[in-house]
Amino acid sequence: NDRFGRRVVTFSCCRMPPSHELDHQRLLEYLKYTLDQYVENDYTIVYFHYGLNSRNKPSLGWLQSAYKEFDRKYKKNLKALYVVHPTSFIKVLWNILKPLISHKFGKKVTYFNYLSELHEHLKYDQLIIPPEVVRYDEKLQSLHEGRTPPPTKTPPPRPPLPTQQFGVSLQYLKDKNQGELIPPVLRFTVTYLREKGLRTEGLFRRSASVQTVREIQRLYNQGKPVNFDDYGDIHIPAVILKTFLRELPQPLLTFQAYEQILRITCVPGEHLQQNEQL
Repeated sequence: NDRFGRRVVTFSCCRMPPSHELDHQRLLEYLKYTLDQYVENDYTIVYFHYGLNSRNKPSLGWLQSAYKEFDRKYKKNLKALYVVHPTSFIKVLWNILKPLISHKFGKKVTYFNYLSELHEHLKYDQLIIPPEVVRYDEKLQSLHEGRTPPPTKTPPPRPPLPTQQFGVSLQYLKDKNQGELIPPVLRFTVTYLREKGLRTEGLFRRSASVQTVREIQRLYNQGKPVNFDDYGDIHIPAVILKTFLRELPQPLLTFQAYEQILRITCVPGEHLQQNEQL
């Protein structure tokens, strides 16, 4: 999270494979799939430009079409786009896309020449920055300022709490919940929404305060009770339910079953009706 409690998504150009090895349509689908997990709440993007070169640079036509794909759903709750180590290519690209970019969106973009400038806006020690980007930044620092910043350290991952509810597998929840098949977060939010929210317009479409969501996640992860009446907003349990499902390491429709589930859409309608009658 950044210093305002907003989720941070990073994109590193140095991780991009050569263009002839990359299906750019799949890349676009992956980007949208990743952002879909966060766009319901305020979020921030950090774009590490270093590593984009003639071998892996996508075409300008693809960049234009990709920008159009990211409609208001993605732009509404994006609060900041930080571009790190910009080059002249960024300026050229900005001029090309300028007719498509609204003034409001343009105000969200900030350019940083050095990694150290991120400290003011982000919890820098939580960022996972590729080593290549760190070395490039050190080179820039030595060339322009004659000094080398301290190496970036990534904190080791912490094991989940015994009462952890978010970000752990369904198997973990089952094992820690005496074999109960329905996770507590799922059971409590669905029960509350069934009793008090079924007639609410826009349910599952409204966002909620990032701080409130984090507070409720903390309570659940610590095994403490949550009373949604205390928050006075029926949309909050809906957001919590979506957040729980988004943070599962594996989706409910598992990766192994994904292709089989897709094939259901190819079954003729009359066959589905026969199965329903059976």
